[in-house]
Amino acid sequence: MRHLSDLREEVTVWKNLARRVDDALDLVGMAAAENDQSMLAELTDESESALKLLTDLEFKLVLSAPHDKEGALLSIHAGAGGTESQDWTEMLMRMYLRWAEASGYKALLVDQTEGEEAGLKSVTIEISGAYVYGYLKAERGVHRLVRISPFDSNKRRHTSFALVEVIPDLETDIEIEINPEEVEVDVYKSSGAGGQHVQKNSTAIRLRHLPTGLVVTCQNQRSQLQNRETALRILRGRLYDLELTKQETEQARLKGKHVEAGWGNQIRSYVLHPYKMVKDHRTDHEVGNAEAVLDGRLDDFIQAYLRYTIGQVSK
Repeated sequence: MRHLSDLREEVTVWKNLARRVDDALDLVGMAAAENDQSMLAELTDESESALKLLTDLEFKLVLSAPHDKEGALLSIHAGAGGTESQDWTEMLMRMYLRWAEASGYKALLVDQTEGEEAGLKSVTIEISGAYVYGYLKAERGVHRLVRISPFDSNKRRHTSFALVEVIPDLETDIEIEINPEEVEVDVYKSSGAGGQHVQKNSTAIRLRHLPTGLVVTCQNQRSQLQNRETALRILRGRLYDLELTKQETEQARLKGKHVEAGWGNQIRSYVLHPYKMVKDHRTDHEVGNAEAVLDGRLDDFIQAYLRYTIGQVSK
């Protein structure tokens, strides 16, 4: 029923646009015959508005894969490099939080592990809203930072890496099933923020999925039950993403394309020294205003990648 409701809503939007175009065409003839300049000016504004809506709707056709309309669970993991990469992980977290805020989405910190000196070893954020997963799946992969290190007294240039994972925030009625007997559950005291209640009680949850070895932790909710439910949602999403990756790898193998999973495949580089530039290595889209990108201005990169995927599918 929800799927049917979504389809009806989509069809209604297209029908309304078609009706607007038909009405405008009828009025154009009348305005031209009567040489009504004010009506022609209004019709110009209407045509520009309709064209913008058409462009938005055509782009949303890209987001037609399963779960593209859902929210997402975004995780960032520091790569090799110690404090440098952990600080880069925290910078990326801020970037995605700013993007979510600017896009009108709701973001909730689910889990985080602090670095020894600064930054974060890992962090997971739940981002809610329409098409969040469809957009953020463009961000999956290794992100590379080049800058003068604020932690190096000799002011040398350092390169840091962080891995971004994005999985759909799947509901409980999805096709991924988890056998409780295959999940090992550990309960422990939260080490994060949350006040006395979190500090004193064992509310944090760690789930280990025995068949795959996947481990999920959650500690930022107030109760053990809430943390357990959130951890199960994350595990369900990661199992879905794991299956999706297997299918994509097999498809690539059949097409003769070599797929290598590892830290050597950065999808995007953020250079702050000796010049400033952000470049996506998949699409070659680049901008010189690195600060704006790190402040959450990601839409151009996301749209460039989604349009790039259309070209890859057509090949």
